[in-house]
Amino acid sequence: MVTGIAVVLCATAGAAVAQDVITQRRDGMKNMGRQMEAIKAVTDARGDTRPLVERIDTMLALYTGLPALFPAGSGTGETRALPAIWSDRAGFEQMDATMVTQLGVLRAAAAAGDVAATTAAYGQVGATCVACHRTYRGPAR
Repeated sequence: MVTGIAVVLCATAGAAVAQDVITQRRDGMKNMGRQMEAIKAVTDARGDTRPLVERIDTMLALYTGLPALFPAGSGTGETRALPAIWSDRAGFEQMDATMVTQLGVLRAAAAAGDVAATTAAYGQVGATCVACHRTYRGPAR
């Protein structure tokens, strides 16, 4: 009887941890969207890009640790993550590394105050988002 209770408690704790990491990554991605919208507003207005560095640093912090937000067992529940994240882990990690590189380019352009380069780098970040979603994220539920 005690063993059965321990198994149930461990399973419940595992599900809670998985849901917690799902919530963290979902919140991180929503924040990413807000940051991208704010950057787009500045580039569309041809405004000063230097204050965008803080926003880009926030995105870099997310993507620098993104693979850790997809541990084994976190592919079910309230998530749109596709099984390819786990079955093609190397590809997923490479896509994340590409995003970190693209965000670094965006950061450098914004820090330099170069609106044209920031706009171009923003487009590359967006293209990386699309490519990743196409492979590793399912449709809205």
